[in-house]
Order: sequence, then structure tokens, then C-alpha cells
Amino acid sequence: MTIRPYKEKDKENVRFVCLNSEGPCKSSKRGINFALAVYCDYYIENEPENCFVAVDEKDKAIGYIISTQDFDKFYPVFLDKYYMRIKKWEFKRRKSALRSVIPHEKYKEEYPAHLHIDVLPEYQRMGLGHKMTDALLSHLKAKGIKGIMLTTWIKNEKGRGFYDKYGFTLLAEMKNCAVYGIKL
Repeated sequence: MTIRPYKEKDKENVRFVCLNSEGPCKSSKRGINFALAVYCDYYIENEPENCFVAVDEKDKAIGYIISTQDFDKFYPVFLDKYYMRIKKWEFKRRKSALRSVIPHEKYKEEYPAHLHIDVLPEYQRMGLGHKMTDALLSHLKAKGIKGIMLTTWIKNEKGRGFYDKYGFTLLAEMKNCAVYGIKL
């Protein structure tokens, strides 16, 4: 398996990984639209240069690490294009989408970049997350970005263990999420 920069041809596989990184996707169409709007599409459509994929021997994406390098660039586009994909009558999902960016806004001065990372279950625990994180952090550091952060579900023990081991600092624990950051 190899880590390389994201390419347009990876889009559908990256979206598949986003929806299936915790096992086969069982979400409704609305749930799928929410997940892609909040956790995937902005990054690959607007900042593909800040995205990396893990690919198998057939060059098929089986994992990804995607990011924005600047919250202030991300936020207005997210609100205008991606938040609007969540239907107005889906009040709880809209509220959840807005809540998902609160930590990013709170820590944007020290950690202007943020990331999402996922790997298909059958490829987890093989070192791909570490290699993808190395690639992204090296890339952002070369661009002069001073810090990057992420949020994860508070009960995501495997993910939290990975971030601790990698060297991310726990910045906060909020209602349902843990907030991590690392200085570049």
C-alpha cells in the first residue's frame, strides 16, 4: 500500500471510505448526504492539494486524510455550499453540522488547519494512519501552517489512542467530542 496525493479519480472511492470506515454503510440517503457534506466533500472539492490517500496495489483509495489549511477560508464556503445540502427541515442534522465546526473556530488562531482521516476496516491497524498523517503534516509544515486540529467522538477509543500516540495534544473534551491539536 502506498500513500500519495489525492487525485480527482479518487473522489468516489474517498466518498466510499467516508461512509464505510466503521463497517458497511447503513445510513439513509439523508444520513449519507449529511456525512459527505460535513466530513468529506468540501475538502476534496475545494482543497484537493491538502488531501492524501492510501491506495492498494490497484491504485484504489482505501483510506484518506483530508484537510483545510485555513478555517477562515473553509467556513464561509462550508456554510454557503455544504451546510445548505442539509435540508432545512432536517433541524437536528443542521444543528449537528454547525456544532461540528465550533471547536475549529475556537482554536483557529493556534490551529488554523483541521483534518479528517478514515481507513476502511480491513486496512486499519496497518500503519496507514500514521503514514498519511506524516504526509499531511509534512505538506502543511512546508506551507508554513503553524498547527492542525481535529475532533473525534469522545468514545472513539482506537482513534483517541492513535492521536495520543502520534503526539497530538488533547485540547478539550466537549459534550460528545474530544478536540486534539498538534503544532507544526
